[in-house]
Amino acid sequence: MRRIIICGLVLLIGTCCATGCGGAGAGTEEALPPQAGREEAGGAGTEAGGAGVTGAEIGGAGTEAGEARSVGTEAGSAGAEIGGAGTEAGEAGSVGTEAGSVDAESGGADTEAGSAGGTGTKAGAAEFTGTEAGAPDRETNPGKEGTAASGTPSNPGAGKPVALSVAGTQLVDEEGDPVQLRGISTHGLAWYPQYINEACFRQIKEEWGMDVVRLAVYTAESGGYCTDGNQDALKALVREGVEYATDCGLYVIIDWHILSDGNPNAYLEEAEAFFREMSAEYADYDNVIYEICNEPNGATSWAEIKSYAEQVIAAIREKDEDGIILVGTPNWSQQVDQAAADPITGYGNIMYTLHFYAATHKDSLRGAMVQAVADGLPVFVSEYGICDASGNGGIDAAQAAEWVRVMDDCGISYVAWNLSDKAETSAILRNGCGKDSGFAWEDLSDSGRWLLDMLGSEGNAGKQGNGAGAGGEGADSSPGSRDSNGTAGGTEEGSVGGSTKGGTGADGSPPAGDKGPAQMPGGTGGQPAPEIQSPDGLTVTARIVNSWEQEDGTYYQYEAAIANASDTASDVWEITLTFQDEIALQNGWNGNCQVQGTVLTISHMDYNGHIEAGGSVEGIGFILKISY
Repeated sequence: MRRIIICGLVLLIGTCCATGCGGAGAGTEEALPPQAGREEAGGAGTEAGGAGVTGAEIGGAGTEAGEARSVGTEAGSAGAEIGGAGTEAGEAGSVGTEAGSVDAESGGADTEAGSAGGTGTKAGAAEFTGTEAGAPDRETNPGKEGTAASGTPSNPGAGKPVALSVAGTQLVDEEGDPVQLRGISTHGLAWYPQYINEACFRQIKEEWGMDVVRLAVYTAESGGYCTDGNQDALKALVREGVEYATDCGLYVIIDWHILSDGNPNAYLEEAEAFFREMSAEYADYDNVIYEICNEPNGATSWAEIKSYAEQVIAAIREKDEDGIILVGTPNWSQQVDQAAADPITGYGNIMYTLHFYAATHKDSLRGAMVQAVADGLPVFVSEYGICDASGNGGIDAAQAAEWVRVMDDCGISYVAWNLSDKAETSAILRNGCGKDSGFAWEDLSDSGRWLLDMLGSEGNAGKQGNGAGAGGEGADSSPGSRDSNGTAGGTEEGSVGGSTKGGTGADGSPPAGDKGPAQMPGGTGGQPAPEIQSPDGLTVTARIVNSWEQEDGTYYQYEAAIANASDTASDVWEITLTFQDEIALQNGWNGNCQVQGTVLTISHMDYNGHIEAGGSVEGIGFILKISY
């Protein structure tokens, strides 16, 4: 059994069910949006241009709706006009959810290229809860021959990548042997083009032992392919990335990175044209993989995604008859169960993506992944991190290890987010590193160091020096950060009941200099709690984990949990929260959320309706806006 090991950087190791990948437990953990913001319109110090596109105008107006909803502002990178105004809305939805992060720093108003200005606020230092602890024990030293442990897929070495195909649920090589790819995703090419260079890719392959790199082409953000970005410059970066990857023996994923657009059908015609062009160029390349919709989200249904995918797949198959194609799934590529129940037919070599962030997504999502594989769905984890779903917050090494273990047991490929020096926990390079290749140990963030420890890699990034990692510095909530929606005004946790829990003090108090708990909607002082109604026997707790200001109002991010204090199991649940002011729902996860006036109703998903006596469901989350 041969496995191509491509190390992705961050979370790893999932819990394996008793029957391996043959069956999944229901789990009771969260299925939050994977990265609520990993994007950024040219962070401070980002150098533009990068390999062949120096001076290209990649950006435009500079408004980027990051990976889920962050709205910090950050000016473009030096050299290329990537930014513009530089506002970016973060990804997936969690906005600086790390409790106890230090006071948000307001960025300067400066919007010159290369400055990290704008109104960008930074969520303070993300606490790292275990940099190297919990890294899975591996006898395999990626990139070095003859060191694979028994039963572990071997590394293919530095030779030319072989053609891959999908057999059942497994990615396989030309001889039908299982292949597992592990690697790293770039950040948005429009903002971090400098890492597209041969020396960087060669280090990724030969020193870090990775086998795949993902090229993220944002579609609707600042500098996005379908908005104000320079399409020719972005395609030039993709082409350079493909050639460097090919020369270095890497597989390469061309990622159509939908995010703020939510529904991939918004730019269906552009996607068809883009992939028709890419597949015509790379039909004869054995190492090119097409990812046609990064993270469908919002109210986008699987039926809508499937319709889109069938049309884009048809465009690709006009030229490339057998290239591997990755299809996103609903709710930020988490609901693989829906794809398993109604897979795409009529085409081969199709896989379905699942994204996770270890500090947010736990047993429940792992169980759903394992069950989808048991049901016959080929799953590919094309993005993950070891922090929370915002791309920030503390690292959960134990959950990361569980994810890695389960993915390894199931032979699932995984690609880490992200190759940049952005000031967020998920970036593998230390903020301000300033290099675009030749990275040493001190250039790595805590996530990057964890990753290399997990991979067993050293090379030029061997453990030399004691440089601080991203988790030890301030992780920002600037545009594009997963901690989305903008200028995270406060990252403390506040209980809905009015008592504060946030902060890093031993007694739960806010850290020195903290602004105190975020204010609950509905009042101007303190935290007036919404009225909560739930079925008999069930107890609901909720808390604010973040809040931030935007021009159109104040945003609040909540987390909720339901405990069954009765003597009997509950198979369904529905709760209502009544606020003092009218609310607008911006995002929700691990529950079906509906708003009418001042009332938010949340009912169970198909995977978390059952609560055993004495058990609980956690990780229910939502983001509300109070308009001015």
